[in-house]
Amino acid sequence: QVQLVESGGGLVQAGGSLRLSCAALGRTYAMGWFRQAPGKEREFVAAISRSGGNTRYADSVKGRFTISRDNAKNTVYLQMNSLEPEDTAVYYCAASLYIDVIPPTLDRSYDYWGQGTQVTVSS
Repeated sequence: QVQLVESGGGLVQAGGSLRLSCAALGRTYAMGWFRQAPGKEREFVAAISRSGGNTRYADSVKGRFTISRDNAKNTVYLQMNSLEPEDTAVYYCAASLYIDVIPPTLDRSYDYWGQGTQVTVSS
């Protein structure tokens, strides 16, 4: 059993920055961030391999968001810069117990999910 605890969401003006954290209680391999805006389906944002050597990003966040992890703290981060109102959503952390090197972009590839943290970007 793995528990994921997210933090760092909030309200920020367009152009601002936020850093999300996801602390994992339990062993994890690849981890990812997804988001869901009101009235929309959940979408992939970023993912990282267990070693941190491989990362993947949605086209909409490339160059603005950075995913990283600290395995000593069992924590994954999502640094979000140049935020836009379109980034407003609930952000979810996800963990895979089996996939290691190539972090997946499909939500069905993940085994555990956090409770979500709200990010609101005002224009």
